[in-house]
Amino acid sequence: MTRLSPETYLDHIRAESARFRDVLAACDPEARVPSCPDWSAADLLWHLATVQRWWAEVVAARPTRPEESDPPRPEAYDELLATFDEWSAGLVRVLEGAKPADEAWNWSDDHTVGFILRRQAHEALIHRVDAELAAGDRSDLDPLLASDGVHECLDVMYGGCPPWGHWEPGEGLVRVDVTDTGEEFWVRFGVFSGTDPDSGTSYADEEDFHVVEAPADDEVEPDVVVDGTAAALDLWLWSRAGDEDLSVAGDQAVLDRFRAIVGSPIN
Repeated sequence: MTRLSPETYLDHIRAESARFRDVLAACDPEARVPSCPDWSAADLLWHLATVQRWWAEVVAARPTRPEESDPPRPEAYDELLATFDEWSAGLVRVLEGAKPADEAWNWSDDHTVGFILRRQAHEALIHRVDAELAAGDRSDLDPLLASDGVHECLDVMYGGCPPWGHWEPGEGLVRVDVTDTGEEFWVRFGVFSGTDPDSGTSYADEEDFHVVEAPADDEVEPDVVVDGTAAALDLWLWSRAGDEDLSVAGDQAVLDRFRAIVGSPIN
């Protein structure tokens, strides 16, 4: 698995959050966010503020899940910025004081602070991109973080299997090549079934995919290859950019199946 060090994730949370804040501080609060069209810049600022506040509370309350509450939203934009500063600093502070292996509640099957470190680095990165899209002020993505984001998106956001579900591997292999870091990720199609014990929603033989190890047999070829830089792939998977900077080759039907899955919204 592609994993950066805990210190690297924490550094990215600091840096991406700071860039997010600086861009929005100079942005019209009413500017629309193209990647989240229902949001203004002020809505985006409040969103990441509350996300970082929540995960700070989760880490502070580890290993139990804290009670959720809806904090009042400040009306003035400068107050929103100040609130973001306070809550973002609070997230960094509690993560600095926690060990990555510490048990902590989260929605995945990896109940550790390490999962939260990784997830929040990518949360801050993608919303930094959103802020830049709203302000029209683009900057580069760190290739190693973006490459890790490609893996997280494929393996966790699209390819994760909850403990109450069952995944049966099927036919169809896609290889995603990250051209600037040299990494490659293989995904295999399969079907998912199960009933969510919280919502009662049932799923029966729904097609999805899992990230799998590269085939041991060098003669095995993928049905589809998708390649691009880490930034191009990460932004495409998160619907923050199109596929014009990607190259694809292989079976069109398999590619269509892959696009159908990664084109669905990430909750």
